[in-house]
Amino acid sequence: MNENKKVILYSVLAYIFSIVVGFIWVYQFWGYEPFMWNDQFMINTNDGYFWAEGARDIIAGFHQKNDLSPVNNSLPILTAFLYKILPFSFETIIFYMSRFLASLVVIPVILIAKELKELETGFIAALLSSIAFSYYNRTLVGYYDTDMLNIVLPVFLLWSLIGALTTKKNYFLLLTVFDILAYRAWYPQSYALEFSFWALIGVYVLYKKYKQKEDISYEIALLTIMMLAMIQLHWGVRLVAITVFYIAFLKEKAQSYLWYIFLTAIGLFFLSGGFDPIWGQLKKYIFKEEIKTNKDELQLHFFTVMQTVREAGKISFEMFANRISGHMSIFFLSLIGYGWLLWRYRVMLLSLPLVGLGFLAWFGGLRFTIYAIVPLAFGMGFLIMEATKFFQIKLFKMIFVSAAVLLILAPNLYHVWIYRVPTVFVKEEVKVLDQLKHIASREDYVVSWWDYGYPIRYYSDVKTLIDGGKHSGEDNYLVSYLLSTNQKDAAKLARFDVEYTERKYSLKFNRPVVAQMTLDNNFTDVNDFLLSLEDIKPPKKTRDIYLYLPLRMISIFPTIMRFSNLDVMSAEIVRKPFFLFTKNFVQVPNKIIALAQGIKTQFDLQNATLEIKNKVFPVKEFILTKYNKEGKLEVKREELHPDGVLNVIYMQQNNQFLFLDNDMLNSTFIQLFVLEAYDKTLYEPIILSPLAKVYRLKE
Repeated sequence: MNENKKVILYSVLAYIFSIVVGFIWVYQFWGYEPFMWNDQFMINTNDGYFWAEGARDIIAGFHQKNDLSPVNNSLPILTAFLYKILPFSFETIIFYMSRFLASLVVIPVILIAKELKELETGFIAALLSSIAFSYYNRTLVGYYDTDMLNIVLPVFLLWSLIGALTTKKNYFLLLTVFDILAYRAWYPQSYALEFSFWALIGVYVLYKKYKQKEDISYEIALLTIMMLAMIQLHWGVRLVAITVFYIAFLKEKAQSYLWYIFLTAIGLFFLSGGFDPIWGQLKKYIFKEEIKTNKDELQLHFFTVMQTVREAGKISFEMFANRISGHMSIFFLSLIGYGWLLWRYRVMLLSLPLVGLGFLAWFGGLRFTIYAIVPLAFGMGFLIMEATKFFQIKLFKMIFVSAAVLLILAPNLYHVWIYRVPTVFVKEEVKVLDQLKHIASREDYVVSWWDYGYPIRYYSDVKTLIDGGKHSGEDNYLVSYLLSTNQKDAAKLARFDVEYTERKYSLKFNRPVVAQMTLDNNFTDVNDFLLSLEDIKPPKKTRDIYLYLPLRMISIFPTIMRFSNLDVMSAEIVRKPFFLFTKNFVQVPNKIIALAQGIKTQFDLQNATLEIKNKVFPVKEFILTKYNKEGKLEVKREELHPDGVLNVIYMQQNNQFLFLDNDMLNSTFIQLFVLEAYDKTLYEPIILSPLAKVYRLKE
């Protein structure tokens, strides 16, 4: 079999393997109704609903002003295109799209192996990289996000760069720039990786010129055309510049001006702000700040969301290694093989930016591990194939390779089998949002925590204050405050936040919303403004406001409160609310012993006290909630110690205890969701279900 046929065969086999493995999730949950909507599985990533909203609006042909729908982004555009040409439902396309596109990574992997004359190495690398922990987690069926091509495109770029430097064929110049243009259009944050590739080639060019004294015209042309593709200008301008340069480069006379064009391209890159986004990404994920100061005349301080996002947090070395290779032993063997591969094929040094970005995960969050998977999979494949050289008999060689491949795939396949990630919402929750869609108008706002912003917008077709992209400390502060404060202040603050958010879109003021409303009401201290809410007239109502309060919010309520426990004027922690929740408890005679957030708590039923960290507190009130046969909430309250500082709520339906202080008991979230004890002058219940409740503000 010739080389080209082998490339096709290996690519097809690896692609089919990746798809089949990806369908294990489908096999496991087939027919499970809670995960299905409109006769199809729902997606399992929150951000996916952002892109789905954009695709939905493109298909519909309209969207609301200031609704933040991503109608101009590549993923929604591609999705809408596929919807128009394929005979499948919209839900089917967004559910399966990720695995079918992400599996394409096997093609550039095998093409790189072809350039190295190591096709079997590439085939092994393709099998491993397509199902490795991190890659599978972020590209499995239902993971409708840009990650589906975020590795495919840079690996294609790596292939075109390797092809360019090893063959010096001009068509690789075009493949390189078209890949950069596509990568940038698909994922605007791609500039950091593109610049890393460029810089590494630049180092190679310097070495070649001053050490080897060789002609570097082709390499300078490559760097120039890459830089023209990377400048921060409209893609049409970049495409024209690239076309003109390429045509000129093909004419030998124009090559005498190559260095001038090269330096001009570099100048344009920096003048257009090309390095600014790179530094911005480093500050975001590596140099994280817990409290961010807003440079406004009020000098406000906000708790940053990056401290609460798991994918941006530090991870253990074992998790780091497992997510890249599947197991610590495979990881270290892959490193050995990768080092050997670099020594044998120096052009593979170009893969170092991918490895470097992947290794940032050890410091800057688990999301980056996905980038190191392909290079280290190459290392593992290379090590296996080099080891076969010790076998003289072909049969033994085949047995060894088969056994080795099964061993390196086994932990990854096991992970695929046990990684049974649920959908973002279950069917009953979506029913609530779908019902709300037929009640609220598209200009109305639904107030909830940012985790639920995208699904709310997708299913209810409304606006939200915060979501997975709009969740800075200043955005989250007011929502956190209103959810954890009393009902009167919450209602007024919700009206302020919504109306000022709309004003910010039209007036385009730069200061945070809370700062603007503080100054507009003649205060110079946000705390004074918030304490005076009862006496301040709210803005004129322009739309309805709904509160969406799901059961699942209980588990993250302590995190929600962190954003408003901070005094934004002084950056000091001023509120220290007490709130614990747990389903992990046992009942012994006269006592309930619970483990809540790692804290042992004993509820003495006879003396009505709580023992927490060897301190005993009198319980003010014990509350039992349960749903009757008609689905109505029943609340039984018993006052135990009038001067008590803590309270106990037992949610019978969920078999869950809440231990909370008086302020948290009186918070809007607890009163409206847990107890349904809403102020009838302020709120109107719209939907009351055990999983989610929706209230409408009357004013």
